[in-house]
Amino acid sequence: MVTRRSLLAGVGSAIAGTGLSGSVVAQNASDKKIDAHGHLSHHSRADWKETDRQVIETYDKLEIDQGCCSILPPQRPATPESFRECNQFVYEAMRRFPGRVLGYAFVNPGHGKQALEEVRQCVETRGFVGVKLYNEYVVAEPVVWPLIELAIQLRVPILHHAGHVTWLSAAQPRISDGGAFAEVAKRYPEAMIICAHISGGGDWEWEIKALRNAPSVYLDTSGSVVDEGVVEMAVEVLGADRLLFACDMSFTASVGRMRSANVSDSDKRKIYSGNMQRILSRRGKS
Repeated sequence: MVTRRSLLAGVGSAIAGTGLSGSVVAQNASDKKIDAHGHLSHHSRADWKETDRQVIETYDKLEIDQGCCSILPPQRPATPESFRECNQFVYEAMRRFPGRVLGYAFVNPGHGKQALEEVRQCVETRGFVGVKLYNEYVVAEPVVWPLIELAIQLRVPILHHAGHVTWLSAAQPRISDGGAFAEVAKRYPEAMIICAHISGGGDWEWEIKALRNAPSVYLDTSGSVVDEGVVEMAVEVLGADRLLFACDMSFTASVGRMRSANVSDSDKRKIYSGNMQRILSRRGKS
């Protein structure tokens, strides 16, 4: 029997391996894998180009076809200048890795008109597929509402940083949890909002339960925490249609979590790509 520990060890060895040639991608749509929460490197890092290449090589090794990626500035809260620069870097990566990198436009909602203009330009002109928000504001705060309304108009999702934690309260006083997502879902049931990294730390059982009555909110499966039963509980409580496979750079844990999950093959296909393809199809980007 393959245990989670042995599986993760095997995946870790695959990632550490070298000498891969060519791209390993799905042969048909039902086998496709989309990382719904990915990141690339800010160009202030000297090794950004090599690090980005390693992300794509890791996708190849783990048979992940596409990554929905954003870049965040090193200093936050983000300014209009810094989030425009980050989105330019993502746009350049989309051109370097065509078909592999799908862009999320990162903005700070506190900059109102400038944030809205940046999202509109990224989606309508540059072909970005969604919006990425971090912890500058809780997802349910009124300052975020104009961005949610624009995302509804543009038919794109918002991926929002999340976690139900106590130990991060000083560092992240405005981190969003499942309760905040449920609150905003009542106001905007037509929005496509993704609650990030259920396994990123904190009380994931609380998060899942808090989202029971928020059917328009999706949950991404990423994170470095390797507790057992996360995917199984999420499927049981929320249903497979609301889960999105994601890594958030924790490739070993995130892939191992899905491969070892005790759910049906049809549910895994939905989580790996079917649900994200349905989201992308709203704007004709599937």
